[in-house]
Amino acid sequence: MEGWEAWDVALKCAGQLRTAQFAIVGIDMNAALKIAEMFGYDTIAHTELLFSFEKGMVSSVNEALAQKEHQ
Repeated sequence: MEGWEAWDVALKCAGQLRTAQFAIVGIDMNAALKIAEMFGYDTIAHTELLFSFEKGMVSSVNEALAQKEHQ
């Protein structure tokens, strides 16, 4: 698996977010893995990498939302 494949899937599923009230809680892993599968990427490797992507994305987006709320 190439690193760009995980980034490709992450970008393609950026609109597939799970939310709770005014916070992002994660990405829709079923959708993300389906995208990886459709492109013929290794879904097992993507499972590992997408969880790391999700953790960073959730943290960053929620931090930005909190800063925007306090302005």
